[in-house]
Amino acid sequence: MYQVLLCWRYLRTRYIALASIISVTLGVATMIVVNSVMSGFTTEMRDRIHNILSDVVLESRSLLDGFPDAEGHMERIREVAGDSIEAMTPMVVVPAMLSMPVGDQTFNWQVQVIGVDPAAMSQVADSCEYLQHPENRKELSFLLRDGGYDTRDHQAGPDAPERPEMAYAGWEYRRQLAQVRAFREELARSREQFPGAGPLRSEASQDEGAAAASDPFRTARGDETETGEIDLATEQYPGLVMGIALASQRRSVGNNQYEDRFTVLPGDDVTLTYPTAATPPKFVSARFTIVDFWESKMSEYDSSFLFVPLRKLQEDRGMYDYFGGRKRYFVSSIQIKLKPGVDPTEVRDKLRAAFAGQLYSVSTWRDKQGPLLAAVRMETAILNVLLFLIIAVAGFGILAIFLMIVVEKTRDIGILKSLGASGWGIQGIFVSYGLSLGLVGSGAGMVLGLLFVHYINVIAALLGWLTGQPLFDPEIYYFYEIPAIVEAWTVGWIVAGAVAIALLASVLPAFRAARLHPVEALRYE
Repeated sequence: MYQVLLCWRYLRTRYIALASIISVTLGVATMIVVNSVMSGFTTEMRDRIHNILSDVVLESRSLLDGFPDAEGHMERIREVAGDSIEAMTPMVVVPAMLSMPVGDQTFNWQVQVIGVDPAAMSQVADSCEYLQHPENRKELSFLLRDGGYDTRDHQAGPDAPERPEMAYAGWEYRRQLAQVRAFREELARSREQFPGAGPLRSEASQDEGAAAASDPFRTARGDETETGEIDLATEQYPGLVMGIALASQRRSVGNNQYEDRFTVLPGDDVTLTYPTAATPPKFVSARFTIVDFWESKMSEYDSSFLFVPLRKLQEDRGMYDYFGGRKRYFVSSIQIKLKPGVDPTEVRDKLRAAFAGQLYSVSTWRDKQGPLLAAVRMETAILNVLLFLIIAVAGFGILAIFLMIVVEKTRDIGILKSLGASGWGIQGIFVSYGLSLGLVGSGAGMVLGLLFVHYINVIAALLGWLTGQPLFDPEIYYFYEIPAIVEAWTVGWIVAGAVAIALLASVLPAFRAARLHPVEALRYE
């Protein structure tokens, strides 16, 4: 009982104990915050990668040529692992060049064009949830919608900044472009007939002129739009879904607020140039109409992925031959979605045994992004080691403090021993004291860390307001809030580790105090 009473007395009266508690508290709180944020980022990234990629992919070693008879390959896959498969779809992936009007110029970007079956796209992955039109999120259509596009980022919730330009997207915007083109053609004809005459404005062109004046980006897009052989107001080219980072820029508007400005909208036309499947390959160009934007919030994908109809891409590239009197199309890969609970590595290994490794590559979504996920795990492990050193420093502080207490309280220890206290009892005082410091410090650190994580976005906004610099820049991360996930297991081992360090730091001073002889301790008193 006297051990508990002495521990309580020292915890209440000695400020040096408070310093040790604060050290442990800050170390535990820091580790909880960092691990929660890293877990949030890792989970967001892993989920988004998995939503983009199917569970297992069978792909050709020759991506430009592909392999024929997708149906035959899928039948073979069902024979090998049919009980584990929920859905499959063929796909074509090819590098290409995107030509798009920006202002009064035409810019070119290197992109990855993905030919997909729109009906099957949502069956093998959850990519459709990244589209900007609610109907396309249910089932992708490569037909332009008549309005209804999201004017806020639906993934960020109702507090996301508005995207007012998206209110014009769709057929309404395309018809406005047709009016601009008709007006310019009328103006050009009038100038040919009456050189030096000013612009002629019809009632429709006046309305469009007012709308264009309110948006300089839209005026530039009207200048550059080319219709080819179709009626711009009533027809479209084959549909295309564009990564949103290719079509917009995120800009700061002050006070840590951001807005997305679009250089093209659903309804604009762009040109794609890609190689054919011939040997040697040639290059073909085709016009497409943007029908939606795709926003995965992974810049690597949002700035390079374009989705087009599978059959259109196969026809343009000549990815077919004639077999048995009918066309037989080639594909680059077959995307496979597994049933819940199925281990992708087992299915991967079965398919690797069934398909020749010289011609095919079989991988899981984790294999596809293995280096990236491994790098994140390594970064998290290194951060944990570095941050745990903070708690280790607190442990050394407890060790030094306890050694000083042993020297300072030598007389008191001698008195206790002379009154009958055993060595184990004296040792128990210091061990209990160290355990108490660890429990109090870890408990306070856990509460502080959890509160910080809960209000982390409020704190980040406040610090950004005070410093004038955003701590979490959506222009870089494309997240409007810091993702943080608290894992009970992680909090548990952090708290247990901190308590263990405090306990171990008290063992040596406790052992030293227990070895003191009462006569030696009281000799000079």
